[in-house]
Amino acid sequence: MKRICVFCGSSIGFRESYKIMAEKLAKHLLKENITLVYGGANVGLMKILADTMLKNNGAVIGIMPRSLAEKEVAHNNLTELIIVDSMQERKTLMAEMSDAFIAMPGGFGTFDELTEMLTFNQLRIHDKPIGLLNVESYFLKLMLFFDHAVKEGFVREEHRNNIIVDDSVASLLKKLSAYCPVKMDKWIKEIKTESSLH
Repeated sequence: MKRICVFCGSSIGFRESYKIMAEKLAKHLLKENITLVYGGANVGLMKILADTMLKNNGAVIGIMPRSLAEKEVAHNNLTELIIVDSMQERKTLMAEMSDAFIAMPGGFGTFDELTEMLTFNQLRIHDKPIGLLNVESYFLKLMLFFDHAVKEGFVREEHRNNIIVDDSVASLLKKLSAYCPVKMDKWIKEIKTESSLH
């Protein structure tokens, strides 16, 4: 993996551990000589992640919609800052440029980016691994909801199990490197069969 895209909060959160884990993730990326791709902001966990990389001569690519850049939240000291016209273009470029994705604690923007990458993965628009860095069990209830969606027949179990979850940066990166994508033909055939029975 040469580039990893990280989705995380434009806020810092109420726990010191969120900040500490952002710094720890950056240090692991530096150790592995991995370029950080992220949303390009100079606020919140995004800033901590980028600043830790930059202070240690790491490479950081930020991708930001023009509307946000004009609100002066763009990080102006990145290795590269790419300004795009829309949020959708931002996510598309993140998907194209990155070899894997990690979601850290964040808000609606993080959830939006995460679920879009999960959908891309499910539809085989890309075959790239997606991990959740589960700091302070932040994603526990989300994963329980995904389990509920499986139980109710709206998310397939193999797609739920495709999400890599860990509270350790080193372990998460190792699992991302070992990722094997789910085959698409089987589940498409199964949903066609299920639908024909009703």
